Amino acid sequence: MGTVQRIAGLTTVVALLVCPSIGQATGFRIVDQSASATGQASAFTAQADDASAVYYNPAGMTQLRRVQVSLGTLLIGGSTSFTSPTGVNARGDFGGSVAYPPPTNLYITANLKDLGVNFLGDLTAGLAVLSPFGTLQRYPNNGPFATSVTRAALELFDIKPTLAYKVNDQLSLGLGLDIYTFFNFWGEGQAEIKFNSAGAPFNPLVPAGTPLEINGRDTALGFNASLMYTPLRNAEGKPRLNVGLIYRSQAVLDLKGQLLANGTVAADTRFPIVLPTVITGGIAYWPVRDQDREWKLEVDLDYTRWSSFRNTDVHLSLAPPFNVVAFPRNWKSTYSPMVGTEYKWLRPARLPHWEVAVRGGYWYGPNAVPDSTFSPSVPDSDNHALSIGLGLVCKEKGRFLGLFECGNQGGGKFRPMAIGLDLAYQALLYDTRTVNGSQPPLAAPGTNDGTYKTTYHIGSINLRVNF
Repeated sequence: MGTVQRIAGLTTVVALLVCPSIGQATGFRIVDQSASATGQASAFTAQADDASAVYYNPAGMTQLRRVQVSLGTLLIGGSTSFTSPTGVNARGDFGGSVAYPPPTNLYITANLKDLGVNFLGDLTAGLAVLSPFGTLQRYPNNGPFATSVTRAALELFDIKPTLAYKVNDQLSLGLGLDIYTFFNFWGEGQAEIKFNSAGAPFNPLVPAGTPLEINGRDTALGFNASLMYTPLRNAEGKPRLNVGLIYRSQAVLDLKGQLLANGTVAADTRFPIVLPTVITGGIAYWPVRDQDREWKLEVDLDYTRWSSFRNTDVHLSLAPPFNVVAFPRNWKSTYSPMVGTEYKWLRPARLPHWEVAVRGGYWYGPNAVPDSTFSPSVPDSDNHALSIGLGLVCKEKGRFLGLFECGNQGGGKFRPMAIGLDLAYQALLYDTRTVNGSQPPLAAPGTNDGTYKTTYHIGSINLRVNF
């Protein structure tokens, strides 16, 4: 067997350690998918009353009229600071002050009955393109754990064709697909992990410091099912109490790519990344909901089945015994409570043609990664998110930003009924974590040991247009 092939057989184990671990927020999930929800710490499953319902609870789409479109992005910044047991420091970031390209979301919903399609009953169709999993992380090439990771990228998209059906005034159901894939024009267009050889004695075939890279891409299919139950409404028929539930299935990316040693292809590789099952339930209650004001309180509970990372196998284009390598993950499933609120003025005296909403929220996310399989590419620990948000909706006779007329005032049927702008800020604060007993392959035991302090700042913006 050639030296390059043996290098491939050994260094792929390192890729297996790191690649499934790339991510942020909770594990490698990106929880926030619209500014209206981010402002409430994503406690939005039982509200789901704008186009982002395609993600948060598709059954809620039956609340939406005609055609609605929302386009938004997340501006994610922050860093991780590391101190080794011997006092060596390192800092990780997103390749700059803000992750680029940023996670982006696009939502489109259409109430078919409002559009004159009556023979299908009370059916609403939706489509979304968003990034529910992924991250971008960079550490120094000469850092204390460069043999584990120097750069990690996972810029994954989810295409979500979805339908929702209103069974009656109390119950709506939703069903959709999740098509997970990469786009060539967005970021790296693949999963990618970079690291350096540890050299002898842990990797005697590759000189210490040799740059190594594993990459791969695939498309995977999952599905989601949801419901919205409304046992209580006000005199105008608007919900006073909602119960929402969504199930998102597991999907497995069978990534195929290459191992590069100092930029040269060493072998073809194939390795899976499991996208976990997620179940989220919520209860929303409006203590106040009349013609002038609305006040909502919501509590959600989010379950992520990270235990699907019990182990991972890597397949190589090599002869046995290097053709298959097994590696344990032993991640733990997590429960994350979320609490959010929204107070909305429907006819403020100074802005009579606008709706104005203020939002706030908190979530708690427990650590999913044990010390033994810890990687700096996911500096996971118990974390807390504090959110605030603002929502502005320009209606008939108003002017958006003083430039565009809002509301269909006798114009064509394709003119907007309303234009909205949602803004949110979230501070994601991780508890200080001290790692002991890490076991990175092809590197000295304890290479990843030390103290990690992580803080992220998330800005979210969405532009909404209701036709």
